[in-house]
Amino acid sequence: MTDRPSILVPLRVLEGESVPEGVPELLANAHVVLLGYHVIPEQTAPGQAQMQFEERATTRLDDYETIFEEAGATVERRLVFTHDGQKTIDRTIHEHDCLAVLVPDATGAVDDVLVAVRGTVGIDRLARVVAGVFGAVDTSVTLYHVAEADETDEDIGTLLEGMVDRLGNLGVDESRIETRVERDQRPLDAIVDAAEAFDAVVMGETDPSLVTFVFGMPADQVADRFLGPVLVVQRELALNEEDE
Repeated sequence: MTDRPSILVPLRVLEGESVPEGVPELLANAHVVLLGYHVIPEQTAPGQAQMQFEERATTRLDDYETIFEEAGATVERRLVFTHDGQKTIDRTIHEHDCLAVLVPDATGAVDDVLVAVRGTVGIDRLARVVAGVFGAVDTSVTLYHVAEADETDEDIGTLLEGMVDRLGNLGVDESRIETRVERDQRPLDAIVDAAEAFDAVVMGETDPSLVTFVFGMPADQVADRFLGPVLVVQRELALNEEDE
C-alpha cells in the first residue's frame, strides 16, 4: 500500500473558516496536518491571544480532527497564534515535511482529477501525492502538460511517460491514467480552463520569481478561479533554503 502523503490543511480557526463539505472524504487516505491559526495584531503578544482564545480554538480543532478521522485520515494538529499567517503556513509545511497543501473548497465525489505536470516540482513528489490520495479509489487521472515553445514532442513524451510509470510503480492502475498536451497557451489560463471539467486539481508550487511575488503564486490563482479543491505539491527545498 502507498504511504499516506502528509497534506497540510490550514484553517483560520477563529474567523469562521471550517472544513468544506467533501474535503475529509477527499483526504481519507492521507495523513492530515491540521493547522488552526489566528492572525493577531502586531501589538498583541501571542501568549496574550492564547490565553484569551485558546479554549474556543481548541474546541473547534477537536471537531475538525474528529471529522477527518471519521473519514479515514490520520491526523496531527497544531494551534498557532501568529503575526504572519503565511510564514506560519510555510514553517509548518517544512517542520512537518508536508508533501502538499490543500486549498480547500467544497466537493462531492471526486471522479476525475486534473494533474498539471509542468516540471517545476519533481515527478516523484507529484506522483506520491496523486497515488497516496487517489490510488485506492476509482478516480480517473488526467496528466495535463502545457508545452513550452522550445519543447519537442520527444521531451513531452519522456516527461509524461515517466509520470505514468512512476504512478504505476506506486500502485495506480495505468488504465485510469490519461495524458493531455496543450500548446500555444499561457500555462495558468490553460490549467484554469481545463480544470472546469474536473472535480479536483493537483499542481506544483512554482519556483519563486518576480512574477509570483507581484501577482501571487499561480496555484493560489487557480484556486481563486476554480470551484473545487486544489492540492499544491511543494517543491523540495535546496540546502541553502533549508538552512534559512
